[in-house]
Amino acid sequence: MKDIIKSLGQFFIIGFPDNSPSSEFLNFIDEVQPGGVILFENNCNTYESTARNILSIKSRYNEYAPFIAIDQEGGRVCRLRGTPVEYMSPMKYAEHDDFEKFIEDYSRSIMYMESLGINLNLAPVADVYINSKNEVLKDRCFGTTPAQVSLFVEAAIGVAKKSSMLSCLKHFPGLGSVEIDPHKQTSIADFDKIIWNQREKIPFDAGVKKGAEFIMTTHIKLPQIDNEIVTASKKIIDELIRENLSFDGLVITDDLCMEGANEIGDYGERAVKAFNAGHDILLFGQKFEIAIEAYEHFVNAVERGEISEQRLDDALSRISGTKFKLERSVMN
Repeated sequence: MKDIIKSLGQFFIIGFPDNSPSSEFLNFIDEVQPGGVILFENNCNTYESTARNILSIKSRYNEYAPFIAIDQEGGRVCRLRGTPVEYMSPMKYAEHDDFEKFIEDYSRSIMYMESLGINLNLAPVADVYINSKNEVLKDRCFGTTPAQVSLFVEAAIGVAKKSSMLSCLKHFPGLGSVEIDPHKQTSIADFDKIIWNQREKIPFDAGVKKGAEFIMTTHIKLPQIDNEIVTASKKIIDELIRENLSFDGLVITDDLCMEGANEIGDYGERAVKAFNAGHDILLFGQKFEIAIEAYEHFVNAVERGEISEQRLDDALSRISGTKFKLERSVMN
């Protein structure tokens, strides 16, 4: 157990609020060795400053290299701006079924991100844009049918596979039919397992078969499948992700600072419940003080026996295995 306690930071990916990481943030990395860091637009003002930030972060790591994550989806969700890294929104490519243009643009973006030291893009979006009132996903989806979205998802992962960039399918189990933005409130979807298998599942299944390394869940309820919010639902993660999709990669939460996760409890409770549900990595965005609070609560929960050693071992094995493959691909 003592060895596991030393590794608990690996289950967290965290962000920082300023243009560059503060001494407090870097000291936290020294002490805790979190699994990775997520970058936002204000952390990436220029190529030089972004590279400097990433180098400063990476230099603090000992045994485990960090995931350096970013949301570079295209369009309005681009943390890195300007040519050649910024590209059109997914829906723009979908409107013309322009796979070649997407592959060309995304390839340039991946090369740019790799040159900075980024190794995890929290993309592609695998949601099917079903509801025109869905503002949170407007322009962010690769189409309005599972077949169309699947083709672009496969293309995105294929591009990433040619490099050392890791891919993350989101927002599981599918956010395209909702109206409520999980940033503001827990989303609710009325589909059952039969509809999910025929619609939302298809792009995620295509992405898993293509080799996506991560799946990100979202703060949504599926009352016809489980009464528990997906973020805290062991049933949904076990049955839909691990069994139905046969996925043995890393499952990551969406930002646990979002209002959509409020019903799970305070930030520490969110971390523990999401982890016990089957998430391997807990994401906290730019609210660094909240990440500290959640980490400390998580450590205390482990020491109290609220999280099993088996659950810790399973998640750590997946993380270390993915990082080992990542390091090998970089060396090659």
